[in-house]
Amino acid sequence: MTAPALTLRFHGHADAAQLRTLLLDVHDDCYADQLDDPFHTRERFAWFIDHWLSNPRWACVIGYDAAEDAAEPVGFAYGAPLGESREWWRGRLDPEPEQTATFGLSELMVRPRWRKTGVSRRLHDALLDSRPEPLAVLTVDREHPKVQALYEAWGYQKVGEEKPFDDSPVFAVMLLQQR
Repeated sequence: MTAPALTLRFHGHADAAQLRTLLLDVHDDCYADQLDDPFHTRERFAWFIDHWLSNPRWACVIGYDAAEDAAEPVGFAYGAPLGESREWWRGRLDPEPEQTATFGLSELMVRPRWRKTGVSRRLHDALLDSRPEPLAVLTVDREHPKVQALYEAWGYQKVGEEKPFDDSPVFAVMLLQQR
């Protein structure tokens, strides 16, 4: 598939409640083959969404396929600034970055039909380009080395690993400092 023309819509905390179902539906499409894994169920993702949506500084970009009259979401990226000394990279770098304000990129999802078309990079860049923080951090399941390599190609550096929940996979913690 060639790169689709996208309509990008930016959202903040005020839009959170009306976007919840859309985010869950895109998740279900993205993880349709893994919904039997307790960590990837709709209910478990709803918990994560509710956590992030409650943050008054939450930011999101949703991409819509412009060829389809911008009616169908192709994917989204969201996150929020992380609190001082709560950055996921903290304690993993020596020396630490001089500027420590960090945006936590919690989710970047692209529905299967639009994968490998450049949509993920466009969503990622649109969200981060709208942010003032000099650093961005994300986590990626270490069982997905191709995804980790993709983020490395975008300038991220693996700075450690963590297993934040008993039922979660082990994640590579990745930091982008070029901003």
